[in-house]
Amino acid sequence: MRISVKSTLFAIATMILAIGCRTSGANDHNKKDTRTIEADIKFDSDSAYAYVERQVAMGPRVPGTPANIECSRYILSELTRHGADSVREQKGKMTAYTGDVLPIINIMGCFNPGARKRILLLAHYDTRPWADQDINRDNHSTPIPGANDGASGVGVLLEIARQLSDHTPPIGVDMLFVDAEDYGQASGFYNHDESWCLGTQYWAAHMPYAQDSLPSYAILLDMVGGIDAKFHREYFSVQEAPNVVDKVWGIAARSGYGHRFPNIDGGAIVDDHIFVNKAGIPAINIVESKNDVTKSFAPTWHTMDDDMNNIDRSTLKAAGQTVLNVIFNEKP
Repeated sequence: MRISVKSTLFAIATMILAIGCRTSGANDHNKKDTRTIEADIKFDSDSAYAYVERQVAMGPRVPGTPANIECSRYILSELTRHGADSVREQKGKMTAYTGDVLPIINIMGCFNPGARKRILLLAHYDTRPWADQDINRDNHSTPIPGANDGASGVGVLLEIARQLSDHTPPIGVDMLFVDAEDYGQASGFYNHDESWCLGTQYWAAHMPYAQDSLPSYAILLDMVGGIDAKFHREYFSVQEAPNVVDKVWGIAARSGYGHRFPNIDGGAIVDDHIFVNKAGIPAINIVESKNDVTKSFAPTWHTMDDDMNNIDRSTLKAAGQTVLNVIFNEKP
């Protein structure tokens, strides 16, 4: 994923115009219900960490490589092992901006398939083919390990799947693991938004839902394992699905993770949720986009330092427990 420069400038202008006359939706949400959530179902950060570690051990999961195929099979097997229904692969091809024709393997599984109300959780499992942000220019053509940018979101979802195998959720939960998110073009003065999230674009064009059976909303988890990460309210999420942002950030605060989910605007991020929103499903992004040091992504973003040394169990816990609490606080 990448920061959208054009959209960020627009967002800043919009915020300046609105300042003084806008009340934060998250504050409104928290005022409605400030009861503390004591989770009956505990997200296991050690288990999530092990899922992240297992993926990183495969090597970089660049689309079309043996490690990418191994990872897709691993996700399929874990969803099946945890009792997901209708586990399926979606295979196709997309042409990257480089001209490379990429084989796409998206994976879906659903829990509680008979429930009328459903939500969609998603993460990308591929990794960037180039460490183009690495301080060492010799690494710029080397694939990144992708511990945070790739494996962390998948690890959190697989741990949630493990919990759902033992605790039937009150609503239906669909999980989508997408390929070829991180093959996009970063250079140039203009945005190249369509060059990113190729797997999600393919999925949206062949979506397995009828228009009258779309999930109520979607939550994307991306880069949810960084050290001391905080998840600000991502710009496009607030624009397209403000009520969902309010819900999730409100539940995070009630769950004791308000310091991890600050009620502050973050960056405008070109990521998979953009294309899920275009497909008609209100979607938000839980992503680190306002790091204290870089003011955007974590310092390990698209570098060779995106490895297990920079994965924080407490960050995985904050993201995973919040999403679990969202699921189990929904009404059928």
